[in-house]
Amino acid sequence: MENKIKHGKDFILGKSAIIKKPELIEVGDNVRIAEFCYVSSACKIGSNCEIAFGVSIAGGGGKYTFTMGDYSSLAAGVRMWLASNDYVNDLVAHNVPFVKEIEGNVTMDKYTGIGSNSVVMPNNHIPEGVSIGALSFVPSNFPFKPWTVYAGSPIKEVKPRNKENILKILKLLGEE
Repeated sequence: MENKIKHGKDFILGKSAIIKKPELIEVGDNVRIAEFCYVSSACKIGSNCEIAFGVSIAGGGGKYTFTMGDYSSLAAGVRMWLASNDYVNDLVAHNVPFVKEIEGNVTMDKYTGIGSNSVVMPNNHIPEGVSIGALSFVPSNFPFKPWTVYAGSPIKEVKPRNKENILKILKLLGEE
């Protein structure tokens, strides 16, 4: 499977990871996708990223794309949805005529992270520097602010993130 994925150097794919459409995956340098991950959507993953064990990136059948910026991470058990049933306005069923789903790309900019067992719904843009705490629920079209920490279910703003310190570390690494 790994040989069908377009990837840079130092790419590690867990032996038990399931990649349904490897031809729709692009991965940068120094990326790890751990064991027990399930990916069925198109993905563009930057460099120096980690997707921890048990993460799912699903929905949309390749029609939508999950994008993950450089130096970003998904912690264990994160669920990233690019399509989902609309539990308020429609039947909750799969492949039923006239049932509309909530659909859209999910984009994580550089230096972002999502904590364990969080759920991100379709059609979200997570701007640079955002950090989302464990067990959070992110509804579609959530209005994030860059360099901010969010957490909870429902998700809410917690406090600003230390942008200067993070950029200082990147400078020490020769990245900024």
